[in-house]
This record gives sequence, structure tokens and C-alpha cells, in this order.
Amino acid sequence: MGILRSFNLLVIVWLMLASGCTRAPPTAETPIKAETITELQGYLSTHKANLDEFRLRGPFAVVTQENQKLRLSATERIKTDLFLSAAPEKAPLVIFMHGHDSSKEAHANQAMHLASWGMHSLTLQLSKKGPWVGHGRTVARIVNLIQRLPEVIDSRIDASKIILVGHSFGGSAVAIALAEGARAAGAVLLDPAGVGKGLPKFLQRINRPVMLLGADEAVSMARNRDDFFHFIRSGIAEVSIKDATHEDAQYPSEYAVQNTGYDPHTTEELQITFVSALTSAAFSLSSTGAFDYAWTSFAAAFENRVLINAKKK
Repeated sequence: MGILRSFNLLVIVWLMLASGCTRAPPTAETPIKAETITELQGYLSTHKANLDEFRLRGPFAVVTQENQKLRLSATERIKTDLFLSAAPEKAPLVIFMHGHDSSKEAHANQAMHLASWGMHSLTLQLSKKGPWVGHGRTVARIVNLIQRLPEVIDSRIDASKIILVGHSFGGSAVAIALAEGARAAGAVLLDPAGVGKGLPKFLQRINRPVMLLGADEAVSMARNRDDFFHFIRSGIAEVSIKDATHEDAQYPSEYAVQNTGYDPHTTEELQITFVSALTSAAFSLSSTGAFDYAWTSFAAAFENRVLINAKKK
């Protein structure tokens, strides 16, 4: 009987992995009804901010364009995936930078989720091994190109509301992009890792709002993560997701991308907590230019210790 039960369990797990359901983004749609981003912003700004609201898929359909080539110069082409919100008016653009030994596909579900909430998203594919300072400067050039000519991506991009998101060493690249003059509204760092002794000089030059969403430091600690809060002079907020690993800050993880959706080091519940906090932070920054709305939305999660070790300056 025990052998039969174990066999049945293995069959169920195999079917889940084969169907990819363990790594599918949230399918339940928010009950919020909005036909335009202005309507959505109006509703959210006049109701109590709640992180749980952002766990659900947003009210807008999403169009995906995979493996597009962004022409950065006469000789440079950047491979990207584009997730366009179906909202009819101009919308913010969120640009994702992957980490070491990772790929743009490791942020596909995050990008899809943000687009459903009215924020176009662009995932970048640069060299998986760095150089990360060079990648930061490349990200800055990409931002400034789109800021000047948003139609290179889509005519519905609001070039005054570009937000950067980076995971692991990609978090360092995003921070360096801000320091190097990327004309972005700010950044969200997903359990960022510091690239070395030269990073603090870049962090000290950042003058845009930054939100750091970290893994649980008792579970996994990204290299030199403390440098970001310590060296960014002001306008930075930081929280950790309780029990989360470094890989939970991706969705799906790179390991899952390469292994039929399976990753023993991640939990979908924690990945969705990351994406809901990211969505609240990006919405807050794009709507108000600051993270106050997002911080308010975290209140219940602070109380329930879903989010821990909160600090800001």
C-alpha cells in the first residue's frame, strides 16, 4: 500500500512538472476593474494600500514579443523579451537585468505580472558572466536611448517613467547604471550582490529612489548585500522576505528554466511574495516618484512577519 501511494505521488509530481504548473504565474485576476492606467491609479491611490492585492494578476491583458533585437549602436544588438500591457495610453517601462549565470527568461513571470498591472516590461540578455560594471554602463545607455526615442520599443512607453530592476549581480549593474546617469525614475533590487571593492563609489553617487527586496539573511546572504543600504546615502528602503532564498527573487529561477520547471531551492509562494512586493514598489515609484505607497502596502506583511528586517533612510 505504501509503495502504491509513493508511486501515485511520483506520478502526480511528474505531471505537475511536465505541465509547468508549478511555475505558472498567478492566474486569478484582480477584482479591480480598470480600462485605463489612469483609472487603475485613481482606484489604488484612494483605497487602503494592501500588498495582497498585488499577488493577483492585474486587470490588463499582456502581449509578449520574445527574442527581439534592440539596436544600441551600429554594431551592438541587445537580445530582449518585451511584455506589453494592453492598456491604451502611455505606460511606464520596467527594465530587468538578470544576474550571474542567469538569463532574461528567469524574470519572465515577473515581467508578465507587472505588465498585467499596466507597466510595460523589458527583460535584457547580456553576457551571463559580466563584466558587471560594463553591464551597468550598457543598461544606462539602453535607458537613455529609450528615454530619447521610446518608439524603439513601443510608442506607448512613457519615457519619463522608466524603472530598473536587477537580481544578484544584475542588482549591481542596475545600481551602476543609476550612478552613471541612467535617466530612470529609480530602481528595485532583487536580493542584489555586490561586485567588489569598487561598488561603493558608484553607490554613493546614486540620487534616485531605490527599494531593496532581499532574501531571508538567515537562509541565504548575497555577497556584499549590506553595501547597498550602507553606501547609498538616502532614498533607499530595504525589506527581506522571510524564509526566501536568493533564487526565490527570480520567477521562474534560472535552475527551473533549465530543468523542466523544477527547482528544489525555490518555493512558488515565496516567489509570488517577491513579485507582489516588486509590483507594489514599481507601481508606487511610477505613480508618485517615491516608495511611500509601497511601504504602506507592506504594513500587514510587517505585522505578520512575511516581510522582515525593514529599514529605510
